[in-house]
Amino acid sequence: MCRVTSVTPDHIWDHAASLGWTTEMGHLPLRFWVNVIKNPQFVFDIHKSSITDACLSVVAQTFMDSCSTSEHRLGKDSPSNKLLYAKDIPSYKSWVERYYSDISKMQAISDQDMNAYLAEQSRMHMSEFNSMSSLSEIYSYVGKYTEEIVCSLEQDDAARKQRLAFKLEQVVAFMSLES
Repeated sequence: MCRVTSVTPDHIWDHAASLGWTTEMGHLPLRFWVNVIKNPQFVFDIHKSSITDACLSVVAQTFMDSCSTSEHRLGKDSPSNKLLYAKDIPSYKSWVERYYSDISKMQAISDQDMNAYLAEQSRMHMSEFNSMSSLSEIYSYVGKYTEEIVCSLEQDDAARKQRLAFKLEQVVAFMSLES
């Protein structure tokens, strides 16, 4: 299992718990993966036809049902997309349970090891990305949600110590002068 994958669910859950959220363990990773499944054009340079969209919606629903801790009662009025994979859901649920069980048994990764791993991955794939395009995309997001991001940074202890909200405001002010 990838080292990043092994730390992500716990890290996300810890962050969610620190915000006072009382979601089930798989809720936040589930939101991420369902979004990737339903919108592959976010990750890959592809066109998604309406037929493909409908198929991916069924796959996403099956994935959500497989990760759900509640039992689904199906009947004659249940939607066809839920009936299509209904007999497979118990098997998929056991895979999900085993996945989280395996993660919980893994040794925790230190921040130093994680940073070293991510730095190595960045070096290995440096030539595969257009940094300026990525920065432009990030900036368009930051421009749209500046107030929310600054508010979040001001509430986070680590971000406050590094004065990240102030630094972000400086970047936004500088970039608005440039445009």
